[in-house]
Amino acid sequence: MKTDQKKTLQHLYPKRIDILILIIASAVFLFIGLRLPVLTVRKLWERNTFSIISGIINLWEGRYYILSFIIFFFSVIFPIAKLVTLFVIWSVRLRDHQREWLLRGLSLLGKWSMLDVFVTAIIIVSIKLGALASAKAEIGIYYFGISILLAMLVTNLQSNLVNRPDKS
Repeated sequence: MKTDQKKTLQHLYPKRIDILILIIASAVFLFIGLRLPVLTVRKLWERNTFSIISGIINLWEGRYYILSFIIFFFSVIFPIAKLVTLFVIWSVRLRDHQREWLLRGLSLLGKWSMLDVFVTAIIIVSIKLGALASAKAEIGIYYFGISILLAMLVTNLQSNLVNRPDKS
């Protein structure tokens, strides 16, 4: 039975500490993943290693403003906003329809969450097709990917709780 009273999901499901743990773990993995190297590109005698943050800065300095903004939005702003929203859904008193609306929005935008992983994969594949350069995924892309997957898991878990017929 759905209720329109304002309660936190944490209050409705006090034994579900996994949700908060997963949100915190996702935030930690995101912070680490943004700062660690995600890609190393080698061209003949030159070697460049990039983190997501340094890649955004390099794109901006190279005057690729639109690409820089897109990567910044979907790799930094959106994941942080998603984690904040997931925390709000969990810990702030909201009506069921407000939670449903927020979760629906996250689900729609969540399809873009793995943009960085996808871009890195395309770069690696395209460089490997050339004879004079090589590319290697670095540890940061795995931390970033784990963060995104954990956030997707929390979104799914919270959606299941919100859409659950019995609030026990």
